[in-house]
Amino acid sequence: MPSGPGVIAEDLTVEIAARVPPPIATFLLTSRQDAESIIAQQKRTAVNAIQICDRLDDGSYGDLRRGMPGIALVQVVHVRGPQSIEEALAVAPHVDGILLDSGNQSAPVKELGGTGRTHDWSLSRRIREVVDVPVFLAGGLNPTNVAEAVREVGPFAVDVCTGVRTNGRLDEAKLAAFFTALPPVAARAGRHAPRP
Repeated sequence: MPSGPGVIAEDLTVEIAARVPPPIATFLLTSRQDAESIIAQQKRTAVNAIQICDRLDDGSYGDLRRGMPGIALVQVVHVRGPQSIEEALAVAPHVDGILLDSGNQSAPVKELGGTGRTHDWSLSRRIREVVDVPVFLAGGLNPTNVAEAVREVGPFAVDVCTGVRTNGRLDEAKLAAFFTALPPVAARAGRHAPRP
């Protein structure tokens, strides 16, 4: 990843993925933009889900499916304006989920996650309403705003990074406060079951 906290070396990713029991998804967040190197990265790490943090520029989702049968694909869409709705609609038929984040792929150093910034949750809600895959919400979530974000967007799940860190490291008290702040599952709207 070109920016953001919490980057894990590939050899440690392999070690972590090997220890996680099979019913739990092991996500590899990748900034790679070509199908061939994403497939090779998945083969090396043996994860069961790939989160593509940038746009796929070389190859197709079909190439990824053929090269990684049974591996879940989650595409990140950086919500920067109404054009994000069209981007989400275009990728939704090809992936198992969409993660909505607050990055900026056009920045001098690409911001592909971990910015600590929120985005327009009304756009995220609109995306959740029009796509037919689970929507994960990320982008500036923390213990003080996660309940409002979940009520506003109704995501399938949330993703958090900087909002539970202190001085760049995971903070146990912030993690506990984050989970305490989440509304009960029955109160969440608009969830999709993951595709089989």
